[in-house]
Amino acid sequence: MTTQSMARTRGALRGHRGQGLSRTALTALAPAVWGTTYIVTTEFLPDGHPLFAGLLRALPAGLVALVLTRTLPRGAWWGKAAVLGALNIGLFLPLLFTAAERLPGGVAATLGAGQPLAVALLAAPVLHERLSAWRIGWGVAGIAGVGLVVIGPDAALDGVGVAAGLAGAAVMALGVTLTKRWGRPAGVSGTAFAGWQLTAGGLLLLPVTFLAEGAPPAVDGRAALGYLWLGLIGGLVTYTLWFRGIAALPVTSAALLALLSPLVAAVLGAAVLGQTLGPVQLAGFLLALAALVGGQLPPPVRRPQGRAAPR
Repeated sequence: MTTQSMARTRGALRGHRGQGLSRTALTALAPAVWGTTYIVTTEFLPDGHPLFAGLLRALPAGLVALVLTRTLPRGAWWGKAAVLGALNIGLFLPLLFTAAERLPGGVAATLGAGQPLAVALLAAPVLHERLSAWRIGWGVAGIAGVGLVVIGPDAALDGVGVAAGLAGAAVMALGVTLTKRWGRPAGVSGTAFAGWQLTAGGLLLLPVTFLAEGAPPAVDGRAALGYLWLGLIGGLVTYTLWFRGIAALPVTSAALLALLSPLVAAVLGAAVLGQTLGPVQLAGFLLALAALVGGQLPPPVRRPQGRAAPR
């Protein structure tokens, strides 16, 4: 190989590595923004309306995406979009807001941190990937780290809230795994793909919301800002980035990025609500970050040991 060809190869590898880091960073923006959900829910939104919060996060953003892209599903993608919209949006969001309302943010965040572990387990039967001890280990480390950060000694457990948190992690894990398996139709933008799912999930939530919660709550200026943030930034923008990332990154690596959500929630709790982070919380923060970074690396390759050459 000539010097010029070696230089071109090294340049291509650096470019590919740079693209991978950029793609990972953009994908990570989604769970980082989702980390604001807990503080927005408790400080801005009216209590007792988790379904309404999920509806306003999903349906308006989905309709805006459809208007902007003017792209509708075709053929089998009508059914696939409905399934993905139900899992990623229609079922997940009300479970998320129910857990956020009925549990301390730390407990809800720790339950949600189980999603990467669930994805690692689902990847074997759904994506026909080998069960990876490397990914499972980082998933367990992530849950432990988040638990150390956000669960205090006075954390109260509510049965409905715990069930909602666990169910939310499970349905989101299945939605992420199926999104990876089915991919995205050729020629369809990430915004359109997110719009399909947000609209499908929002339409699923629409009748359920009014049957379960009745009339919408009174929305003042503070609540309107909260709903606008959750729908425009926390809905349309972040789901576009998230689904693009799932298509491009290894599915468990992408799922481990979700650990950013409870970490951002903890930082906001300290910065805005005056919550303190002691030595145990800081150690958990570092452990969760190590799990997030470690999950982006390929598993170490075990090289078979050759037999010693005869002397």
